This record gives sequence, C-alpha cells and structure tokens, in this order.
Amino acid sequence: MADVIVIGGGAAGIGVGLVLQALNISFTILERNEIGSSFLRWPREMRFISPSFNGNAFGLMDLNSIALQTSPAYSLRTEHLSGVQYANYLKGVAGHWSLPVQEGISVQDMVFEKGSFHLKTSAGERTSRFVIWAAGEFQYPKLNPFVGADLCIHNSHIETWAHVKGKEFVIIGGYESGIDAAINLVKLGKKVRVMDGAGKWQYDDPDPSISLSPYTKGRLRTALQTGHLELIADARVQCVEKNGARWALRTEAGDWYETPTQPILASGFHSSAQVLPHLWAFRADGMPELTEHDESTVTPGLFLCGPSVRQARHIFCFIYKFRQRFAVVANQIAQRLKVDTTPLDRYRKSTMYLDDLSCCGEDCAC
Repeated sequence: MADVIVIGGGAAGIGVGLVLQALNISFTILERNEIGSSFLRWPREMRFISPSFNGNAFGLMDLNSIALQTSPAYSLRTEHLSGVQYANYLKGVAGHWSLPVQEGISVQDMVFEKGSFHLKTSAGERTSRFVIWAAGEFQYPKLNPFVGADLCIHNSHIETWAHVKGKEFVIIGGYESGIDAAINLVKLGKKVRVMDGAGKWQYDDPDPSISLSPYTKGRLRTALQTGHLELIADARVQCVEKNGARWALRTEAGDWYETPTQPILASGFHSSAQVLPHLWAFRADGMPELTEHDESTVTPGLFLCGPSVRQARHIFCFIYKFRQRFAVVANQIAQRLKVDTTPLDRYRKSTMYLDDLSCCGEDCAC
C-alpha cells in the first residue's frame, strides 16, 4: 500500500508528485491516458496565455514551470506554448526524476473506510492512506448549459480550426477560450460573432482569472481591426434550435440570431471532482469545498491539486497559481506521516508555497 495515490498525470499530478518525492513519501501517480493527455487534446492553434520566460538564474521561476529549476521556455524555446509542447515538457520532467507514473489506468470508484482509501481501477484495486485528486478539467467540458446546447460543438472538441468548414460563425461564451476561438477563425478569414451574457472582454481586473489576459487582449485588438469580428455583450443565450440548414439562437432578452454553421460552445469546464461527487461537498460555483489545506471537507485525507482549487474568493486556475499549493498539500500529508518537512523550505524560497492568502487582498497595488 502506497502512502499516497495521485490521480492524474498532468501539470498538477506531476508537480505535486515531485514535492512528495522530495519528502521521501511513497506514492504512485495514476493516469488514465498518458502524461499530459489534456494538453494533447487542445485545439492545434491554442497557446498558453501565460508567457514562459527563463529567469531561474535570477531567482524567478517560469510562470508555467511545475518543477524547481526547470523552464518550458528554456527547454522548448517558446514563449506561448502549444498543448503538445507542454505535454512534452511534463513527460521530460517525469522522466528526468523517474516519477512512478502508471499510464492507462482509470479510477472508476473510490471509498474511504477504516483510515484507508480503496480505489477501484481498470487495473484492479489499489489502496493508500491519502489520495490527491489532480485530474484537471479540460476533459470535462460543460456541454449542457442551456436548452439545445447539444446542437452546438464545444471548443474543446475541435482538433484544429483550419478544418472547420464555413465562412460565418457564432461563438457562445466570451472568456479566454471563446475569444481564442474567435481570433483563430478570424485569422482564417472567417466572419465571427461572439455572444456573452456579461461581455467578459470588457472586464478590467488585475486577476487574469477574472478578466482577459494581456496576451489575449492584444490579439483581440488585432482581430477587431479586420472588421470580421463582432462582440455582443448582454446576450446570454437561452436556447438553440435547428431550422433547416441554419441554427437559431434565442437570448434571455428574447432576441433571435441565426447562423449558417454549427454554433461553437465556449462554456468552460466542470471540475473533475464531480466524477466522484460523494467524496466532496460543492460550492455554489460547482467547485469542491476545501479546508485551508485544500482537503475535502467531507472526506479526510483526500486533497485537491489543480485548476479547481478555490480558497474563499481566491481562484487558483492557472499553473503559476495552483503550483503554489502543492507544498501546502504535501506538508499536511508529511506532518500526519511524521515525515521531516525541511525539504519544503526550497519551495517556500522559490515562491512555490503560498499558505498566507492575505497577500492576495483587494488592496493589491497592481
């Protein structure tokens, strides 16, 4: 029996695995496909909105690194990485440190009894004292946000925008993935209309989890200059209907829009924790309720790492954010196992150990 089973071999799973290894805690990482599989499923044109830059020599970590003294920018010579490139970075990190990753194993169910977790997997039963859920979100798109959403295609199901046929498109959702889809279609000479209930492209907030990133805003300005992109705020889609060879969209205000091509749904993603809902309590926003140490409030010993981590109003959905919680989780497990936590000092010195959330206050002079 391992001390810890980590579920998921993406950025969170590989990253927290490195911290457990530094503490000499026995663990196994179970990945249902292959390392970095969510990134491998990105549309071919999608890029990281957080820039990569190698600053290790000056004490500054690459924003997209999940391991001390590594840099995707240095390894791959790219500032805004593709999904394939980042998956290769993760595979390189896992291989270099010989992490115990077992690919092709899916977790089907899990129960906690008598102080141990019992996992039913595609490769038989596994047991452990602790479980870290790091299964991500990208493979769990929100497919049914309104009536008729099944008539749309979710942006995460697009292999490449170059293969999408048609000249005019409607995109439902105006945050990062929706605007990214629009930008890539406009580059191909398409006419695009983006509909969003709140007009998220208008938000002005220092937190890129709330407003568009500078990288996206810059590309959006260029796309708007072509005259092929229309942004419609206060247009929350209520239903989609198929009328012959066209699709009709009705907003909550009662307005109708038509498009000759299948609408593109950019509605975001569910937390993968909802796969096993009996192990978590959930917030109003659908994310798991967590203790201050990112532990399930209903299942002791079950921790969360990755983009679904929320602490009150703080959103940890980017790699440079949720990597700062790896050591918080590992520290809790180490203390309960009575393991020396001295190796975590390196993580704190490298801004990869954020346990004081007062620094994320509203008075930040960004």
